[in-house]
Amino acid sequence: MDVEKSSLCNCVVNFLLEENYLLTAFELLHELLDDGRDDQAIRLKNFFSDSSQFPPDQISRFNSLRVADPQSLLQEKEAVEEKLAISEYELRLAQEDILKFKTELQKKAESPVTELRESNASVNNGPQYQRQKTDVSFSDLGPLKDNERRDLNCAVKEYLLIAGYRLTAMTFFEEVTDQNLDVWQNSPACVPDALRHYYYQYLSSTTEAAEEKISMLRKNESLLEKNEKLNHEKLCLVKNKDMAEGQISALNKSLESLQKDHKDKENLVQDLKQSLEHQRKELNDCRAEVTALKMHIEGSRLGRNMVATDVDHVQSLSLEKYKEEVKSLQMELEILRSNIANAPDYIVSVQAGKESVQMEEKVVVMDEEKSIIQHPVDAITRVVEEADQSLAADDNLITPKEVSEEYSVNPSNGSTALTNGESVSKQNVEPSASTILHLTREDHTAETASEKRGLQTIQILADALPKIVPYVLINHREELLPLIMCAIERHPESSTRDSLTHTLFNLIKRPDHQQRRIIMDACVSLAQNVGEMRTETELLPQCWEQINHTYEERRLLVAQSCGELAEFVRPEIRDSLILSIVQQLIEDSATVVREAAVHNLALLLPLFPNMDKYFKVEELMFQLVCDPSGVVVETTLKELVPAVIKWGHKLDHVLRVLLSHILSSAERCPPLSGVEGSVESHLRVLGERERWNVDVLLRMLLEMLPSVHQKAIEMSPFSSDPETTGTIFSTPFLELYAGGHVQLPAFEWLHVDCIPDLIELACLLPPKEDTLRNRITRFLLAVSEHYGDSYLTHILLPIFLVAIGEDALLTYFPSESHSKIEGLMPRTAVAKRLATMCILPLLLAGVLGAPSKHEQLVEYLRKLLVEGVGNQSTKCNAEIIDAVRFLCTFEVHHGMIFNILWEMVVSSNIDMKINAANLLKVIVPYIDAKVASTHILPALVTLGSDQNLSVKYASIVAFGAVAQHFKNDMVCILFPLQ
Repeated sequence: MDVEKSSLCNCVVNFLLEENYLLTAFELLHELLDDGRDDQAIRLKNFFSDSSQFPPDQISRFNSLRVADPQSLLQEKEAVEEKLAISEYELRLAQEDILKFKTELQKKAESPVTELRESNASVNNGPQYQRQKTDVSFSDLGPLKDNERRDLNCAVKEYLLIAGYRLTAMTFFEEVTDQNLDVWQNSPACVPDALRHYYYQYLSSTTEAAEEKISMLRKNESLLEKNEKLNHEKLCLVKNKDMAEGQISALNKSLESLQKDHKDKENLVQDLKQSLEHQRKELNDCRAEVTALKMHIEGSRLGRNMVATDVDHVQSLSLEKYKEEVKSLQMELEILRSNIANAPDYIVSVQAGKESVQMEEKVVVMDEEKSIIQHPVDAITRVVEEADQSLAADDNLITPKEVSEEYSVNPSNGSTALTNGESVSKQNVEPSASTILHLTREDHTAETASEKRGLQTIQILADALPKIVPYVLINHREELLPLIMCAIERHPESSTRDSLTHTLFNLIKRPDHQQRRIIMDACVSLAQNVGEMRTETELLPQCWEQINHTYEERRLLVAQSCGELAEFVRPEIRDSLILSIVQQLIEDSATVVREAAVHNLALLLPLFPNMDKYFKVEELMFQLVCDPSGVVVETTLKELVPAVIKWGHKLDHVLRVLLSHILSSAERCPPLSGVEGSVESHLRVLGERERWNVDVLLRMLLEMLPSVHQKAIEMSPFSSDPETTGTIFSTPFLELYAGGHVQLPAFEWLHVDCIPDLIELACLLPPKEDTLRNRITRFLLAVSEHYGDSYLTHILLPIFLVAIGEDALLTYFPSESHSKIEGLMPRTAVAKRLATMCILPLLLAGVLGAPSKHEQLVEYLRKLLVEGVGNQSTKCNAEIIDAVRFLCTFEVHHGMIFNILWEMVVSSNIDMKINAANLLKVIVPYIDAKVASTHILPALVTLGSDQNLSVKYASIVAFGAVAQHFKNDMVCILFPLQ
């Protein structure tokens, strides 16, 4: 703005002198001198002090003259003005003639030699020649025209009033007599602040302005082209969006149809379950009937033995009497058939045993789910026939022909008839058949009665339990579990079983840990006994009903059941229904419920039949890692993360997603400053949620480091040698790696992907984020501990040296990795300052802070604090001090830092002493009272006794920090003395 004012003032001075407004120029000279603007009054001074224009004798003569009256002065002025106007007219004519002559002369005198000289002059004196050319072009305009002079007069008057030169403006009014300066005719030159506009128009007519205008036009054209490209991309995106919307609508329709099919299938499943339940009930009835038939068979065997005894007695009788009795027996059998023809049918399943004689029973065999009906009279008749055959075989008086013709079976009418009249005695056989029938009926009746009594007992128990439970003390309700389990397992009706299962889950209103353990053991035992189908249809629905219960203890019971009951259901239910229950429990508001869901999800993963749900489980894992509760995060890191890695075998994918989440959590935060190009514009203001997410994700990265290290060892070609496993990443191995002889993606991931991403994260963290920077430091220390000193020296240290802008050897890196590592080098001043602020603390504490690098750390700190003091700016010193402050957060480095500090305190360099005081001030919060008394205070006393005032002031600030931090009288007692 000052340059602009000076330029405008110079334009006014030139105008006044060229137009010979000497009084106005003389008044402007005095006002410029009064304002202290001597640099703009130099030309006016030189003009009025020129003896050739204003001779001293003439001035003295003018001073000695008497003062003329105004009338005479006015007349003389008019005469002079008249002469001046004539002279100006003549001068203008002469100048026009001269210009014409010059033009003709130049045309005639043009030659190649002169052109060559002019080109050389233009090359050697480019700017001056251009300026002269511009001046010539403007001087070619000729003298001012009347309208131009009037416009310039008004513009100069306006400038003088705006600039505050009122006396000069009044003089200018008096000196310009041929124009009314208060009235400016309406013309294109009549604009506000006209002289400045004229000046800008003059500047815009130069060659530089034209080039700038051309560049602006080109830039405008490029922007228009970019705009067209963006519009084209926008149209493409709109088309893609329309296509995507069409696909989405088609997918929605297909989804609706699938949901409808799914609902139909669910209804079909429910119908099948009901039919299955009905068939199971029938199966249980068949089992009971089979048991009764077995008792009947035992009774028939007993009757057979009795028949055999009677046959032995008959052998002692005479043959004639025997034949008569056989005839009587035939008549009795006919009567017996008529009596038992209407008896109920039975299901017979038996295998005949070998007795003293070979007997063959015609028995109907059935399974538990099939039934064949036959009259029991056939079995009884067979017993009689077999007894008769046994008698015939042992009796020598009966011939084989008589034995074969004793009796025959007529299957057409379903009854047995004896065709031979000579058979067993009537008196002995008749009571045997009656006894068999009687015993069979009694056994069947007893079995049926026992089964009815058992079902009645279960029914009574099922009806009574819901009424008994509320009146039992809560601490003793677990004693009812055997009764409840028995009723659930044996009751035939599914609705009653559902009611009892509901009672089981609601046995205690708010069960504690021990009570939940007892209930879960009961559920597991019940699931083992009832099988997969009943577990799915009876136990799991109860879990689903309890998932939104008011009390967290009930929801906790559901979470515990998911992992323990999954073993007793079908595999396809585990990754569908049970995973859905766990997923809903993960969103629970209670911390203990989410923790239990994490634990049971880890138990559930090995039971999944396939990997279809992997990415869903991985998403749940990262959601739980970022949970606001520390207990849930701890359980996730210790149980779920290892389980997911072991189950999915996708360690590389988990690591990529983890680094992406870490960087995105910090990058989406607003910048510390909105000023583009500043250091603060690169830093981020982390909210509480984002800070927690980055912290727990860095913890997860640290927990996964042993798995990364183990995978790198397994993929190494030397992992099979047990002697070299501990030192596998040695210098010879790194030489082979650098030569490209081995391809190790798992080994490269750490220093090619992970470390650069952590450096990028560190450059987003403000200096106050010590917690997150501490997490990164502990990860780097763990890397040096797992991978060894060779990896730390040849891989990790060069990366960080390059990242802070120092030279480092990349000998042990493959040639294809050099470009990426060198890309970490800061190129601008802002990037270098950012690297010193954010990466230097990690280099000191995380890389050189390793136990094996202690001596190198001391050397590097001495280089920063002692040797490099004179070569650093004030800002750089503050950032180095902050880096050393972060190093002091690790107590193991305190002794080394105090040794270097004392060296700085006793130094003769003033800047070093001031830095020592500033460093003592910032490390106060990280030391205890004893260290402050023995190290900090003596150093500050020494600095406070220094003769330099700057050192004393710095020590006073450090004393104040100590007094503010420590409330111990032993520490503060030295302040009044100092």
